[in-house]
Amino acid sequence: MDYAQLRSLLAPLIMALTDISTHAKLPTLCEELGLPAPVTDGSKHDRMASSFEAVADADLPEVARRLLICHPPNATTRNQIQDMLWSDNVGPAIPKRYRRNVARKLNDEKLYGDARKFDDLLDRLWILDADEWLYLMSGKPSGLRADIQQHVHRNPEDWSAEMLFDQLGAYDASDRRFALFLEGLASADVRPDEAAQRHFVACVNETLRDCGVELRETDSEGGYPIFSMVSSHAAVKGRPKNLIFASPDKPDLRFRDALDNDVEIVTNADKVLVYDRPIGNDGLRWSDLQQWWSDTERIADAEQAKRSLYLRLKDSLPRNSPPQTLLFEAFFEGFRKAVPNLPALIPEVWLHWDPLTVKERGPDALLRFRMDFLLLLRQGVRVVIEVDEKHHYTDGVGNADVQRYANMVRGDRELKLAGYEVFRFGAAELQTPDAKANVKAFFNALFKRYGVPTS
Repeated sequence: MDYAQLRSLLAPLIMALTDISTHAKLPTLCEELGLPAPVTDGSKHDRMASSFEAVADADLPEVARRLLICHPPNATTRNQIQDMLWSDNVGPAIPKRYRRNVARKLNDEKLYGDARKFDDLLDRLWILDADEWLYLMSGKPSGLRADIQQHVHRNPEDWSAEMLFDQLGAYDASDRRFALFLEGLASADVRPDEAAQRHFVACVNETLRDCGVELRETDSEGGYPIFSMVSSHAAVKGRPKNLIFASPDKPDLRFRDALDNDVEIVTNADKVLVYDRPIGNDGLRWSDLQQWWSDTERIADAEQAKRSLYLRLKDSLPRNSPPQTLLFEAFFEGFRKAVPNLPALIPEVWLHWDPLTVKERGPDALLRFRMDFLLLLRQGVRVVIEVDEKHHYTDGVGNADVQRYANMVRGDRELKLAGYEVFRFGAAELQTPDAKANVKAFFNALFKRYGVPTS
C-alpha cells in the first residue's frame, strides 16, 4: 500500500473536520477516528494537524476505514480511498472480457427486485453525480443518477445491462469493487426472493467459471442465502460444525446427539477445547476465539483473557517440538497489534475422531487425523500448516522410511482434494537465527494471497 498517497488523501478530509468541531469536542473526534489525543495548546487546526501527523503509517488504513464510516467524503474520494485500502487484499481476478460476458448474459435478466435497495447499492459503489453538492441541495437527480432513473427504472428497455455496466465504469473498476457489485446484485436486499437470487447466481456463474471464480453460497441471514465471490478452485464441503483442538493427546469424545452434531468430552475434558460457535463467511479470527474463551472461562478482563488463552494454546503444543513452538510464538510476535483481526492460528486440531484403534481399522485408516495448525480464513478457505520433524520421514532408529513419507504425502493429497491448503515447514528451517523473520514473511505472503489485511 502506498502510505504516502493515502496520507495525502486523508489529510484534507481530516483537517476539514475541525470546521464542524469545537476545541472541547476535538479529543472525542480524534478518538472516533482512531487518532492520538490532540495536544492541549494551539488552534483547532494545529491540534488536529499534530494528531494526524503522529499517526504511524501502519495505522492509517484503520483511520481511513473509520473516516469512511463516520464522515464519508464525496463518492470520487471515497472510491479512491477504498481502492487504496483494497490494493493489498488480492481477491479473485475478473478480467474485462469476462465482465463484459457477464453483462451480456444479464441483458435479458431483471437486474433487481427492490428498486430502492438497488439504488442504495449503486450509491455505495459507484460515482453517480458529477456535482454531488447540487444533488444534495436540490434533491433532483442529475448526470448519471438521472440517466439511471430515466433509462433503467422508468424505461428499462432503453439500457441493456451492458450499457449500465459501461456507464458505471464496471469494466475498468478494481476486482474488489466489481465483486462487491455482483455480490450486491445477488443479495436478498436487491433480490428479496431466494429463487430469484439463485437464478441470478446461476446466470453469472455460467460465465465467471471460465475465469476461475464464482459466486458461492457462504452464509445465510434472515433466512436468505449470502453469496460471495470466491475462487472456484478453493472448494470446501461447508462451514465447520465442530472445532476440536489444543490437545496433543487423542481426545475421548462421543456424540451426545448425532442429529444435532453435539459432541461430548467423555474423559480428560481439561486437555481438549471444543469451539462450539458458528463460523461464518469471515472465518475465525483471534478476537472471536478470545471472546469465546472469555465467555467460557468467565474472564471479564480482556487482557487477562487474551493472555490466558495464549498460554493455554501454547501449553497444548508437543513438548518435544521446539520448532512448532517457535512458529506459534513467531506469529504473535510478528503481528502483535494486528493479531485480533487476523485468522486465529489454532494448534493441535483434530480432523477426524474414531473410537476404534488402528489395529481394528487397519494401518491406513485416517492417514491425517490431527493438524499441527489450522487457520479458517474468509470465504471458507482452510489452511493447514505442518511442522515436519524427523519422525515424519524416518523410522524409529532414524533411518529414511519411504513408506512413512509416502503415507504423509498421500495424506496431503487427501486434504487438498477435500479443499484444504497445506503448507509445510521443515523443523531445521525453524531452528536458524532468522527463523522468526522467515515465519512472519510466510504469513505476510499467505495473507496477501488471500486478501487478509495485516494493518
